[in-house]
Parts: sequence; structure tokens; C-alpha cells
Amino acid sequence: MCHTTTCVSARVRPPRRAESRPRPLPIVAALGAAALVAACGGDDDDSAAQQAALVAQGQQIFRFETFGDEIKWTDTLRMHEVIRSAVDPTTALSVGLKVDADALPQAVVDGIKNGSVDLRSPATTVALLKLDAVVGLKGKVESVNGQDTLTRVGITCALCHSTVDNSFAPGIGKRLDGWPNRDLNPGAIIALSPAVDAATKATTMSWGAGKYDPRFNIDGLSKPLVIPPAYGLDGVQRITVTGDGDQIAYWNRYVAVTQMGGQGTMDEPRLNLHITNGTQDLVSDKLPALQAYQLSIAAPMPPAGSFDAAAATRGKVVFDGAGQCATCHSGALHTDANTRLHPPSDSMAEPESPSYASRSATKQYRTSPLKGVWQHAPYFHDGSAATLADVVRIYNTKRSLGLTAQQMGDLTEYLKSL
Repeated sequence: MCHTTTCVSARVRPPRRAESRPRPLPIVAALGAAALVAACGGDDDDSAAQQAALVAQGQQIFRFETFGDEIKWTDTLRMHEVIRSAVDPTTALSVGLKVDADALPQAVVDGIKNGSVDLRSPATTVALLKLDAVVGLKGKVESVNGQDTLTRVGITCALCHSTVDNSFAPGIGKRLDGWPNRDLNPGAIIALSPAVDAATKATTMSWGAGKYDPRFNIDGLSKPLVIPPAYGLDGVQRITVTGDGDQIAYWNRYVAVTQMGGQGTMDEPRLNLHITNGTQDLVSDKLPALQAYQLSIAAPMPPAGSFDAAAATRGKVVFDGAGQCATCHSGALHTDANTRLHPPSDSMAEPESPSYASRSATKQYRTSPLKGVWQHAPYFHDGSAATLADVVRIYNTKRSLGLTAQQMGDLTEYLKSL
């Protein structure tokens, strides 16, 4: 189902030829071996510590780094004016923004519970931004005439690619980094800007929750994609839906510069795309750590009891056989993206107008990896399949697979188990 959506080791030396000098005493040899083992272990420990530090740095970048995009969201779109005057927490939650419960002081937690914190006041949103509690938004709050005032705002990677577990209340909970925010309505948020013209607002408002078109501001066409997950990508190349780049860093740069408005450069000769924002590069040196963190995010396991285990076992047989799924969703990663891309005709969402693939650098689609597929409905790059059962039904019809109702049900349960 092709939905479109180091360790440092010691060198091994050849044995020395026999020499006339005396052999070392056993105790000396043992001490030397112990020193070598300790040295190797130290190197491994250092390497692991360095990687852990890089991942930790990347987490902070993913959650809080704007790459200087306040120039777009504040100076151009004037979103700080809208937020501080008209976006109360209830409104923010209604367009899919999330609140990090771990960033809330106990007094705020108690105030939300007892109603003394006014969730209908934009001032409360400003207070939450001051706490760095609004997932994916980074605000600068200053005292103006004795009142906390939002003076600048930018967005981060977490805006679209994190959500919360709703453990405190709907839209408020612990962060789930890498999970696509399918409640988020980016088009509606953009349309709040007083600097956006009526035609653009009408287009972005048509996208709906959980969808965004990362080409719209490049080519003027509109065919939004479902926001993709950013987990389970370790070992997967060509991580975008059209496989434009071989590393996450490619797409991170594309989004940071061309979509977020970060200060830096994106060059893509295949699209004749050459964009530079500002006079300093605030993107490039952050890409290695950001990628390291994203690659460390494992796909979530399916919740206990969320699928029929016996049916899933039968479904794997269908997946590997009659369903022909493993033809493309192959190997441990359930994707052939590392070896090939597919023509638009292989996509269950095509033909579409405009074709998303035709607007990409490769003009093709990659096979989506399936780990965690239970979590990120709807499916296909355009979200046209609401459930995994719909995915199976559409494939069965379009590919004339001839699966029985039980085979389709079993296959659906297998996909839920991944």
C-alpha cells in the first residue's frame, strides 16, 4: 500500500612477526589489555554522551527555535496584534493549538481547575506564551505601561509536529513530540492575519484541520497535505511524501526558510527555487541537532486492546501475500523509499487536480513507512481515507485484489498493530 502521504572501534592489527626481544610479562600484557578496553569504553561513552547532548539540543530546537521567523509572523503578518487582542485560550484550542501542562505553575493549574483563570481572555493567552506553554508558539512578552504585552511572536517545528496527551483537559497535557497535530488548522490561523488579502484567506480557510499546503506560497496552487508524523524515521531516506530530499535536514531547511519564514537560504534547482530571508543564517547550524532529535523519536506503540491480535496475525499473511502490500511496504521499515520512488499513478489519491507530485522536485511519491500508522488518521497524502479500513477497501477496489471481507478485516487489524 504505497500511501503518499557510532561507535569508535579499535583497528585490528595483523599479528607481529616473531622478534628477538623478550615477551612482556603476563601482568604487563594484562594491564595493557585492560587499558585498551578502558580506552575503547571511554571513547564509546564519550560518543554516546555527545550524541545524547546533540539529541537534547535538538529537542530544544524542535520545541522552541523560531529561526528568526518573527520577522514574518510579527513584522509582516502582525499576528502578535491578533493574539494579544482577540485570541483567548478557548479560541486558541478551537483552532488546534495545544498547551503544555508541564509548563504550567501549580497556581495556574489550580486557577484553571477552579475557574479563577479566565480562559475567555486574550490576556491569559499572553500569560501562557510568557510561560512557553503554548506548543509551537514562541512569544516575547514585555511590560508596557505596567501590563504584560505580547510584542513579538514566532512559530517552531512543534506547532505542526507535536500534540499533547490531553491528560489535563482537551488540548492540555504532556507533549507528544513527533505526533502530527491533526487538530491544528493552519489555514484558519493564517487567515486571522490583518495583512492577508481576502483571496488568500479564502484559500487557506478551505484547507481544514490537520492539513497544510507547503507549496501554496511557492506556486500559487492549492492542494493541501495532511500534516505528517515526524516519528519513526530512523533509517528512512526520502522522508517527505514526494521524496524530495534524502535526509530530514533537507525538509527542515525547506520548511524553516520557505514556510516558517526563518532567516536563511533554501536552494532547490529542480524547482528553480532560490530563497534567502534576511542577511544572516539562523538555520544551517541547527539542522544537525534537529535531525538527531527527530531520528530519536520512535513511532508510538498501539494502545493495549486496540486491535484483535489473532486477526492481525492472519492479516500479516494477507499483507505479505494476496494484499500485495509488502511489494512496496517492504522490510523492517515497511517502505521501499530507500531504493525507489513511484509514479503518480501508484498513488491512491491520484489523479488529482492539481497533482501534488507535479509540484514537487521529484514529480513522484515515496512509499510511506507504516510504524505508528494506527495513530495518524486520515490517510493518503490528501487525507481522503478516513480510517485504515477505508485504506484497505480503496486498495482492494482500485487494484482489483479480490480480497474477501474477512481478509480485508484481518488486514485492517494488522495495520492497527504496527
